Amino acid sequence: MKIVIARAFGGPDVFDVVERPTPAPGPGQVLVRITSIGLNYAELMARRGQYKLISGDPPFTTGLEGGGIIEAVGPGVSDRHTGQRVILSPDAPRRKDAANPDLGGGTYRSHYLCDAAQTIPAPSVLPDDQLGAIWLTYLTAWGCLDTYQHVSPGAIVALPGASSGVALAAAQVVKHLGGITIGLTTSASKVDALKTIPTAKFDHIVVTHDQGKMLPWHTDIRRITDSRGVDVYFDPVASGEYLNTEIRTLAQYGTIWVYGLLGAPGVVDVQPLIRKSAAIRGWSIGEMSAKGAQSYGPATASILACFESGEFKQHIAARYKLDEVRAAHAEMEKGAHIGKIVLTP
Repeated sequence: MKIVIARAFGGPDVFDVVERPTPAPGPGQVLVRITSIGLNYAELMARRGQYKLISGDPPFTTGLEGGGIIEAVGPGVSDRHTGQRVILSPDAPRRKDAANPDLGGGTYRSHYLCDAAQTIPAPSVLPDDQLGAIWLTYLTAWGCLDTYQHVSPGAIVALPGASSGVALAAAQVVKHLGGITIGLTTSASKVDALKTIPTAKFDHIVVTHDQGKMLPWHTDIRRITDSRGVDVYFDPVASGEYLNTEIRTLAQYGTIWVYGLLGAPGVVDVQPLIRKSAAIRGWSIGEMSAKGAQSYGPATASILACFESGEFKQHIAARYKLDEVRAAHAEMEKGAHIGKIVLTP
């Protein structure tokens, strides 16, 4: 099999694609031939040495999601079969298992060995190049906005980083729940593209910056919401003056959910939260995956049902071969893409 190894922390050039013996599944295990791997910002951070929680020290293999076709099943497996299309469960990718080096590790590889229970049968409507690009976008959004926040019909939800895969997924989740979506972007050049993408379910789009300088976008929020404010911010930035503006434009009892680390540290005035009885909370799908299938199972089933019905559709920005992983990471770092970048081994 092919596997991507980060031999050090640094830029995309630290990645090497090497060949290793393809493992055979043991009792209760399956070997999945990976057909797609979704790229995520957390993996860029891991490569740089900014997310050792998921990477450990070099050498390591990153990758938080994947999907493909079962190539072999181990003894005792009765509910999975060769040729079956599956998605790796949210708790399948993890740090390497020292006791069994073939298990665990990231998904940047052509084959993945895991327990049969850590695979989820894929709907036929999902093409092979999207099987591994679902959970870090849709489960991140669904787990927070439905399972924890319980977004209700008519709720106003603002989504910074509107061109990101998570924000595009979150907009679909919010519309499914009956909410109103406001996409926030720092790039005016992306607005026209977002308006023409059918999967970008934004009721409104607001540009927050001009050539790196923050605009007075609180006035746009006031106009759009008739001065009511935003009920929920679902934000990967949340820092400094940007976060101050979010707090300023929150509705009474509003909540800011922080799911990413894109913003630089800065001074924030949290006093208005008291007057508004509002809150800032952190979120990661690791909270669900750590609890196992009893936690993420209902959410993943609902998400896949929405894909089967055609209500949810993934927007793929670009596809790269596994051998092109350096180019894929370089493209993601530019931040010019809209949607999800995938590797297709």
